[in-house]
Amino acid sequence: MTTIAYKGGVIAYDSQITSGNTITYDDYQKCHEVNGVKFFMSGKTCDYTALQDAYFGGAVTREVDASAIVADGDRLWCVGAGVQEGFWKSPIMLESIYAIGSGADHAITAMDMGANAYEAVQMAAKRDTGTGGTIRAVIINEGMADAKTNAPGVTA
Repeated sequence: MTTIAYKGGVIAYDSQITSGNTITYDDYQKCHEVNGVKFFMSGKTCDYTALQDAYFGGAVTREVDASAIVADGDRLWCVGAGVQEGFWKSPIMLESIYAIGSGADHAITAMDMGANAYEAVQMAAKRDTGTGGTIRAVIINEGMADAKTNAPGVTA
């Protein structure tokens, strides 16, 4: 599936796409910007557009097997959608740590032990078969950005 981690103003994510137990792509861009909003996507790639459309008010007409961490202005959200519950979004406190995807538990543990978001995704990739490929990080809040985040692929 994937691992997306947030800590200290930085979101890090992997780039691996799988189909069952097979890695089908190892350098997929899971950060999508739509109308100035950044979506860090997890789940089935075929459902990414449906979730993004729902964020902007589109109807949810089928099950959406995707979730995302969304950076919208100075706010962070975890979002998802489904036929029963419709579109939903839950706020993420900027001072907290947060992770979604199949490697989320590994990433949260790593961050609890002092890792930054980038390092947490690296550590999750060691144990989670759905996490791998190129790891990228985006600074979403310059004022909170972890001073330790000097990893390759970190962009503002």
